[in-house]
Amino acid sequence: MSSLVRAASLTNYSEVARASGLDPVRMLLDAGLSPSVLREPDLMIPVESVALLLQASAAQSGNESFGLCMAEQRLLSNLGTVGMLIRDQPTLRDSLNVLMRYQTLLNGSLSLMIEEFDDVVVIREELRPGSAQLSTRQRIELALGVMLRLMRQFLGAEWQPKRVCLAHAAPRDLGAHRRLMGRTIEFEHDFNCIVCAPRDLDARNPWADPAMARYAQQMLDASARTPGAAVLDDVRRAVLLLLPSGRCTIKQVAQYLGVVCRTVQRRLAEHGQTFSSMVNDIRKELARRHVLEGERPLAEVASLLGFSAPSGLSRWFHHEFGCSAKHSRAERRRADATAEHREADVRPEHGKAGVASARK
Repeated sequence: MSSLVRAASLTNYSEVARASGLDPVRMLLDAGLSPSVLREPDLMIPVESVALLLQASAAQSGNESFGLCMAEQRLLSNLGTVGMLIRDQPTLRDSLNVLMRYQTLLNGSLSLMIEEFDDVVVIREELRPGSAQLSTRQRIELALGVMLRLMRQFLGAEWQPKRVCLAHAAPRDLGAHRRLMGRTIEFEHDFNCIVCAPRDLDARNPWADPAMARYAQQMLDASARTPGAAVLDDVRRAVLLLLPSGRCTIKQVAQYLGVVCRTVQRRLAEHGQTFSSMVNDIRKELARRHVLEGERPLAEVASLLGFSAPSGLSRWFHHEFGCSAKHSRAERRRADATAEHREADVRPEHGKAGVASARK
């Protein structure tokens, strides 16, 4: 079953699409979405349809920062009832804890983790792997952009993070990134994150309204998920976040969720799964993305999938896919080269030879 996301995730889509020279209605229809979803922010729509829409919009417009541009004017009100609860928390730390708790009500494919050290806080955001044909670039930049907008509503419009890290390669034009993310941006990092100071999280919110927060809390509690479904989704997100650290054990996941190991095992069993099968499924989705779509060295891919050495990835990949990761990547490159060659043969600018070839 596809993960779901609130239709409010497409806030500002039409404006950015038109500014990029696109017809937003046609783009939505081509992605399998009705244009009416833009008028129904609380409607839950398939994540993969949103991913397809943003990827196609960036490709057809040539705007590599399409998702980031959508985030530039976001407000807490775009997050619905969760946004109301976030807005009236006493500190940014409390607001981020609320966001972590209710993340699945906003976007079932997005995982959020906050790690605190002596002098820095690392706010990680990762997307649950899906189709290997769908790039995560636009969605993760949209998510990080929205997070920065949220933080600035507490810390002021001029606040800048210590650093922003992105797992994908840099675009040709960094204008939008520097405008929204600041000048300390790192690309091709191991994970996606915002780095800030601990004091930022403890900044007081002078506009906090406890009465309004209680009201929003009651609304959210009334629409809460069943405990079994909640744990299942939360385990998936925890596995995705903990895999690259090499400490993705059921004990660590249970600790992250604030429950005992037996609770995790029981909830997974109720849905016909085990912890090891879930970890393996997520590894396979990540492997398809990093090996077949990405260009990272396989030693790095091994680390991202939680293996202590490339040999571990090699043995596991051969068992799951019937061939080596190196061979799979080489086959993909050959297929890409063949497709590009065929495409070049039918382009009009290649003259009569290309036209003749296309007629055959």
